[in-house]
Amino acid sequence: MNPDDVAGFFERGSKIWQVNREMVLLLAGGRALLMQLAHAKVAAGVADHSRFQEDPFARLRRTMTAMWSIIFDRQPQARASLERVELRHKRVRGVVPGGEPAQSGAPYDAFEQDLLLWVHATLIDSALVAYGRFVAPLAEWEKTAYYNDSKKLAMLFGIRPEVIPDTLKAFGAYMNRALFGGEVAVGPTARRLARDVLYPQSLIFKPGEPLFRFITVGLLPESLRAAYNLQWSARSEKALGLLAGAIRGLLPLTPTPVRIVPNARKAEKARRRPLNEAAHS
Repeated sequence: MNPDDVAGFFERGSKIWQVNREMVLLLAGGRALLMQLAHAKVAAGVADHSRFQEDPFARLRRTMTAMWSIIFDRQPQARASLERVELRHKRVRGVVPGGEPAQSGAPYDAFEQDLLLWVHATLIDSALVAYGRFVAPLAEWEKTAYYNDSKKLAMLFGIRPEVIPDTLKAFGAYMNRALFGGEVAVGPTARRLARDVLYPQSLIFKPGEPLFRFITVGLLPESLRAAYNLQWSARSEKALGLLAGAIRGLLPLTPTPVRIVPNARKAEKARRRPLNEAAHS
């Protein structure tokens, strides 16, 4: 038995394992989506190559399912997830429509390094924000450890090492450049798609829609909140703080099947068994 058939890409003691095993990070899913759509090339790709209006969260579900597999599953399953992502990306190419404040008329391809990096960065940034808000604050060294793990994840997704910001500080600088340097600029396509995220048509999402919308708007960077013309106030911020505190208080009482993502539960159960038994399961 090849050891890689039992081992995953990340150890259970890694910081990325600790953070991404928390199901509550999905509360930042809308934030990550709106950040991604703020890049005109991403918005164009989503508009041209998905049924976003029918199911605006399908893309997020696929991304999170792949990420959970890559972080927690054994390497054969994780590699299969990576191959599915790559296969889906092969057909995503086109041209950004006119009228966008940035990248208007530019060709796009899902394998472009800057697009892969931006999508990855929004997920990493959103995970750190959500964990700090809804689980527990992270010390600076913990954020650094998490970011260092995330660089390996980025490379697994096909991002070249020289493109990835080398340190957590460099990552922060990259995010600032993207948000304030003109590369990311909310345009008409992003605003149209954002309505589908914030006001989904599916009846499944209707009961929790107001709460999800409130959390999504509250977690967004202030600059993007303004660019999407989303209202927020000091009173709203206080209410979000109270909600986050309640979630943190309830989290230790939450049953494991609800709290921990399925891939992590399965991996942690398997890794509690002796190695020779796990290898034959």
